[in-house]
Amino acid sequence: MYLKKYNLKNKTAVVTGAGKGLGKACAIALAEAGVNLVIISRTQKDLDNVSKIIKKFKVRCKSFACDVTNYSEIKKIINSLNRIDILVNNAGNNIPAHFTKVKTKDMEYIVKLNSIATFNLAQLCAIKMIKQKNRKKTGGSIINMSSQMGHVGGPIRSVYNMTKFGIEGLTKSMSIDLARNNIRVNTVAPTFVVTPMTSKFFKSKSFKKEVLNNIPLGRFAELSDVASAVVFLASDAASMITGTSLLVDGGWTAR
Repeated sequence: MYLKKYNLKNKTAVVTGAGKGLGKACAIALAEAGVNLVIISRTQKDLDNVSKIIKKFKVRCKSFACDVTNYSEIKKIINSLNRIDILVNNAGNNIPAHFTKVKTKDMEYIVKLNSIATFNLAQLCAIKMIKQKNRKKTGGSIINMSSQMGHVGGPIRSVYNMTKFGIEGLTKSMSIDLARNNIRVNTVAPTFVVTPMTSKFFKSKSFKKEVLNNIPLGRFAELSDVASAVVFLASDAASMITGTSLLVDGGWTAR
């Protein structure tokens, strides 16, 4: 009666950074929900491994080895697609450093990846989505991968904070511009998740302890926690949710 179905079968999703970590988990979770996938990452070998898993769920999967900061290449990929219903704008990185020791080349790289590439891909996909037949009826969902660091400050993360706070602002503005086309735009904002990108930081026992002390639930997020949030926002169950952030942070930002 009142429980909306996820209803994702035969939808098509683009997922970036899909070769490892969060992107891989989100792509596989969407496949489990019946979504056809377009996965993008820099390394073809990683994409091949993810594709094999995805195809076990009897859905279609296209893969493209591409650096999302390469605008001409990413534009070519998006324009070649017949349909896009969902974008998981996940590709990103972090190079921790004290504010006074941030190197210009590192700052420019993180901004180019986390902010500029995210904006460009969202714009390309939105234009494609708007042009599709019956878009107002079928709806669409853009999910920008943010972080709890898009809501609170953190030490040695000034550049990362800057980009993720920017993603939150971008998402709100996009949600207003795209609402008339029934395209919803939200972020998922995880706490620390054990992935290839974060595992190197946890080699420090003191850092690991400090992080856990800031999470009231007392544990790191699992990949499935984040992937499940993405599937929810992609689905009809979230049809009235746009312009907001789904925090998967174990209570970090509640303090």
